[in-house]
Amino acid sequence: MSDVRAATGKSAFLAGPFKALVDPSTSRMSDAEIARLERLIAYLEGLGYEVHNAHRREAWGRSFLAPEECTRQDFDEIAACELFVAFPGAPPSPGTHVEIGWASALGKRMVLLLEEGATYAFLVEGLPSVANVTLLRIPPGSDGVEQLAAALESDRPRATS
Repeated sequence: MSDVRAATGKSAFLAGPFKALVDPSTSRMSDAEIARLERLIAYLEGLGYEVHNAHRREAWGRSFLAPEECTRQDFDEIAACELFVAFPGAPPSPGTHVEIGWASALGKRMVLLLEEGATYAFLVEGLPSVANVTLLRIPPGSDGVEQLAAALESDRPRATS
């Protein structure tokens, strides 16, 4: 853990489709999908967050954990985080939707990155009515860093003189 993260104690969980994105011939996600997640991870780490992410933890698909192991680890990391960021997936990612449910029920600050033009479940679209969640529309294939930065900046307290 970096000194900044050790000093702030902040943690974030980054979720998104996983198994469906792993190419069976390579046992790995595509370079483009990895880069998309790595840009978000780097951005959040730059803000001082310790970022928990199953994709990275499980070597981008090469080292899947057993179901009971990854479920417990994801739940514990979501329970401990202060910021939950996710791509719900279009088509929907069942695992990510479970994680969104956990984060919502645990009252976490949530940001969901929704690709423009994609269709999402009504319960995802309606989540801001019952949870602390911001829905951000991003261009298809985008990492959403710009939109996330703007959303997090708008949440930051302003210094007054």
